[in-house]
Amino acid sequence: MAGIKALISLSFGGAIGLMFLMLGCALPVYDKYWPLFVLFFYILCPVPYCISRRVIDDTDAASNACKELAIFLTTGIVVSAFGLPIIFARADVIEWGACALVVTGNTIIFATILGFFLVFGSNDDFSWQQW
Repeated sequence: MAGIKALISLSFGGAIGLMFLMLGCALPVYDKYWPLFVLFFYILCPVPYCISRRVIDDTDAASNACKELAIFLTTGIVVSAFGLPIIFARADVIEWGACALVVTGNTIIFATILGFFLVFGSNDDFSWQQW
């Protein structure tokens, strides 16, 4: 039952994060949809870590080069997702209020993605690897 509660809370967090992203785009004050490009970063964020989890054999190794590379690439994707709306706001493509809403949505979405891997990342009976 704890898995169902975690899944519901993670889906709620994702919905709230996407709501902030949509508010940053669709409010009549802002009315620009350029911040939606961060959706690509949301999709790309877990890919390096998922690939490294499939490739490596995580037995007793304290550090693994493949896992470290995956964490590095994931960090680059997350930093890019936070940097894109700031670059858009500095170039006057979007307003600063829209940038603040998008950065708030980024924080919530990436916390939700991190929570997903913390809750379902262990190798037990209720794991995301079964999906």
